[in-house]
Amino acid sequence: MAQDTPQKFSLWTLTAMVVGSMVGAGIFSLPQAFGRATGPFGALIAWTIAGIGMLMLALVFQTLSRRKPDLDAGIYAYAKAGFGNYPGFLSALGYWSAAVLGNVSYFILIKSTLGLFFPVFGDGNTVPAIVISSALLWFMHTLILRGIREAAALNTIVTFAKLIPILLFVVFVALGFRSDVFSTSFWGGEEVSLATVAGQVRATMLVTVFVFVGIEGASVYSRYARRRSDVGLATLMGFLGVLCLMVLVTLLSYGVLLRPDLAALRNPSMAGVLEAVVGPWGAVFVAVGLLISVAGAYISWVLLAAEILYSASKYETMPRFLSHENSRGVPSNALWLTNIIVQIFLILTLFTEYAFRLALELTSSMILIPYFLVAAYGAKLAFSGDTYGRDPAARRADLARAAIATIYTAGLVYAAGAQHLLLTTVIYGPGTILYLIARREQGKRAFTLPELALFILAVLGACAGIYMIVTGGVA
Repeated sequence: MAQDTPQKFSLWTLTAMVVGSMVGAGIFSLPQAFGRATGPFGALIAWTIAGIGMLMLALVFQTLSRRKPDLDAGIYAYAKAGFGNYPGFLSALGYWSAAVLGNVSYFILIKSTLGLFFPVFGDGNTVPAIVISSALLWFMHTLILRGIREAAALNTIVTFAKLIPILLFVVFVALGFRSDVFSTSFWGGEEVSLATVAGQVRATMLVTVFVFVGIEGASVYSRYARRRSDVGLATLMGFLGVLCLMVLVTLLSYGVLLRPDLAALRNPSMAGVLEAVVGPWGAVFVAVGLLISVAGAYISWVLLAAEILYSASKYETMPRFLSHENSRGVPSNALWLTNIIVQIFLILTLFTEYAFRLALELTSSMILIPYFLVAAYGAKLAFSGDTYGRDPAARRADLARAAIATIYTAGLVYAAGAQHLLLTTVIYGPGTILYLIARREQGKRAFTLPELALFILAVLGACAGIYMIVTGGVA
């Protein structure tokens, strides 16, 4: 049986899971995404805020992996342990939904990249693009069904392969950097004021969340780690490395093209930046790098998506059928459900003009609640003193880090705005049917009173969100 021969991941494999999850479609769209929102000054502030906030969140993951080694389902298990069954379910559902939407964005960007050379693919949401994306989806599905270990090994190889073109991009763009272009865009081309800069920074918040999604990759796979201490270390190593790459790609691009030109680039916008430095072959180079990168990120994310459903089912928060494993130890039912939903969303992108941007923003919005609950659980654990014994210094330090992470993630929810929060309830509300099925299977009461109030809010939000979508209130 698969359970008798557990597959264990080394520190480097876990780190590759983190890097592979974080370095996907997002980094290749950073020049355009930031150019549309702000200039170099605003970008520096945004990355400082995001870097500190996400570093604190990474440290919370590291602390929780060390102090609660029995919670081996990562992001979902922490929410359940800290706040109850239904919030734990919402965390699992939100994380899984973000993974699904992230995978959709990867396929859109693959086709949009090919659209640079083959117009039939357009911006990734034409009929030929959806057909090819669907074929790739089910090819990768078949590959992953062959085994978690094989897929993880392939992800490790692809992770290192896709870093090479990104690093070379940084080198070439640094050589072509022009200080006069950089200084012209420095203030974003708008009147310099606190309100202006604050508005620019807020406009980048969902972008920074999207590119950091995956920071919890090692935590989700903690049950496969050879040593529990590797989970936190892999999270920290992966985060710091990726942060450096994100900042360099963003800021160096402002020294090649003016902000309006960056904002006008089609995705993958790194291709347009490099083309401006080295000529047409730069776009081809970035396109190849993106295809490798997104393929690796897809493997990471579909594994994470299936794992979160499987783990939640094992913890009796999702229906039992999702805990089924095939003969190779792959959570096959969870994988099937994940890719069926990805397929449905791919078809829906035919009716969306800005499919990639929508997928990016919804991915970021869906991950906010799970991140907030993890940070809040870290703060709750340190505040209560549980597991700290006679170690007040560590407790104070962990409480400070968790408090900063909680404030940061709460700020992200605010920055996302009411419309995005409303759209998340369109998934949270109807998705609760999976929780109700699981509770019925166990013969347990569905909700406590506070959980019932939360469920009613989710349903009301879902109704309002669907009404606004149908009537055009949400663009």
